[in-house]
Parts: sequence; structure tokens; C-alpha cells
Amino acid sequence: MDEFRIRAGSFPRFLAPFLAPLIFFFVVCLLLGAIFTNSTPLGALIGALATAVLFGVLAVKHRRLTAGTVVRFSPDGVELSDSAGFHVRLCWPDITRIDVVDTQLANPRSIGRPGGVRVRTQALRSVGLIGWGERTVPPRIPGWMRDRLARVPVDPATGRPEVTIPLGEIDAQWERGRMGDWVRHHRPDLMGR
Repeated sequence: MDEFRIRAGSFPRFLAPFLAPLIFFFVVCLLLGAIFTNSTPLGALIGALATAVLFGVLAVKHRRLTAGTVVRFSPDGVELSDSAGFHVRLCWPDITRIDVVDTQLANPRSIGRPGGVRVRTQALRSVGLIGWGERTVPPRIPGWMRDRLARVPVDPATGRPEVTIPLGEIDAQWERGRMGDWVRHHRPDLMGR
């Protein structure tokens, strides 16, 4: 069995989908701060401080995510577990393809004023394994996530949901390393020559 964890230096990639909402948050806080204090410099300071706090919250969430996310390769298949309580398991014969995997970290709904500026958090995109597997979710997940998981395709023969393991989030170069070696050994048909 081999275990893999998210590599150091992944925070900028984690932060990228949140940049537009962070900028929007800063502008809103700046405007509200300037209006309530009747001072543009004080409003900018309030906006910067509020955005720094939100940035800190994201940094803490990233640290927890990287510390608790592990992918395990075994002769039976591939498993992913994270600190939030998600667990995904794919057996080697049930992997259908290697493809782009979208990992949605926050509600994808747009925020802002209709007809005005609207922003939303984009999904992280990476290459990973997709197939019919098992998924365990924590008891308390947001409604948008529960709805999204309910719409996932299901294998008509087994009733198992289509699950994904975003190996590219663990290591962008996974195909050239030990994870790629595992896939080449157990499912060479999935890897291009």
C-alpha cells in the first residue's frame, strides 16, 4: 500500500478560485467602511482588515485540508479520505477513465447584484480517476453539495454512483510518479503509451 498527501506549495492553487469573491468582498467592505466612517482611507483599512481575516480563514481551511487528505493505493484499488469526513473508494476494475475532475470547494452560486457585478467561486480542475465506486459523506454537508451529489450518474447495473478521485490535486505530476506507476500496473488500458 502507498499513501500520498497534498504537496507543499499548493495554497496558491487552492486560493485561485476564491480570488474574485475576495476582491468583491474587499470592495464591499471598503464601500461600507467608507460610508459608515465617512472616510475613504478608513474604509480601505476596514476593507483590507476584513479581507485579511477572510484570507486567514481560507489559510486555516487549507492547512486542515492538506493535513487530513490522503490517497491510498492498494492492490484492491484507490481510496481518498479527507479531514471533512469524505471517503471515496474505487476498485481497479470499476475505474472507467482518467479525465478532468472538478472539485467544488464552495457554493458555486453567483453573488452580487442582478445586472451588476456578479462573482462566484470556480471549481478546482485537475486530472484524476473516474468510475463507479463508493462514497461516504459526513452527516452535515451544505444543501448545494447534497443536491449536486444527488445528480451524479449511477451505474444501472450496480447502483453505485460515479465517483472521482482528483489525483492532480495531490500531485500535478502524478502520471509521472508512483501514483502513475500504480495505475499503469493495474490498469494500463487507462494510460496513454
